[in-house]
Amino acid sequence: MIRGLVLVAATVAAGCRSGDGGSARVEVGRAAPAYSAVAMSGDSVSLDGLRGTVVLLNVWATWCHPCRDEIPELRDLHAKYNPRGFEVVGVSVDAGGAEDNVRAFMTEFAMNYPVWLDPDDRISTRYLLVGVPTTFLIDRDGVLLWRKTGPVKAGDTALTAAIERALGE
Repeated sequence: MIRGLVLVAATVAAGCRSGDGGSARVEVGRAAPAYSAVAMSGDSVSLDGLRGTVVLLNVWATWCHPCRDEIPELRDLHAKYNPRGFEVVGVSVDAGGAEDNVRAFMTEFAMNYPVWLDPDDRISTRYLLVGVPTTFLIDRDGVLLWRKTGPVKAGDTALTAAIERALGE
């Protein structure tokens, strides 16, 4: 068990990802890893399909209490910046078959932004996550600009400044 944890920690420290036949760094200033999922509507969606849009990719789960705490700020960011070419995308890593729970959660918390489903939690491998919530800001060209493990807090000036820079205004 300890050997496996050391291997995972070494992989994260080295910035490698597995499952795609290669390795890449997941770090600010580099291209964000390709990622696709299924939207709540059942449609296939991908980050590539959002190219040209500034994306705040937020990985969460219904069972995650800190995830609940950040939703009001994510809603506010989406409402404020969406008209300027900004999209918040929530990625639920709830287990398969939990779509009704995710839908009820979205209603309860008045989530005004799209949610993608990743019941196999592939995003954790692609983006080297150590937990949820984790959030990434990706610019119009697919470059990772900002990253945070833990809940997004209201008034985060580093995030706001990064969004403003990405929107170019």
